[in-house]
Amino acid sequence: MKHFVARTFQIPLFGYEQHQVTSDDYYTPPSIFESLGIEFDLDVCAPRGGVPWIPAARHFSIEDDGLAQPWEGKVWMNPPYSGPGPWVKRFIQHGDGVALVPITRSAALRDIWDSEAKLLYAPIDLKFVREGELQRITWPTILVGFGIECAKALENMGNAR
Repeated sequence: MKHFVARTFQIPLFGYEQHQVTSDDYYTPPSIFESLGIEFDLDVCAPRGGVPWIPAARHFSIEDDGLAQPWEGKVWMNPPYSGPGPWVKRFIQHGDGVALVPITRSAALRDIWDSEAKLLYAPIDLKFVREGELQRITWPTILVGFGIECAKALENMGNAR
């Protein structure tokens, strides 16, 4: 597995440079993509250089400000869990893709629940890649699918709502 190293870069949303790994620097493990079995056109929340095992033709990093860019095709999204709300709203509006989001008491989760998305609880023992190691996070997560192909991929993984 590739070891991720924190790099210095400007964060447009917060206006400061990042010099270390943050609480948002957790990456979806390869097993999720193996189970989904589909390819994406765009990863909208990637680290600089992308994640090598995410099957996406293109990616937006923090420098690109994925919220400010046009989204096209099937989107993969693992948003920053420190502030997923605007990402979730944009994802729902886009309506084609798969997202991995935390289950928290938030307007973002309510918006997902009220949408027409297919939902699937992520494995309870899911570990994310952080600095080259697999680590658990605090919250349980769900996979959210919009669009025929993405919803079908979730159904193939398990019992989707």
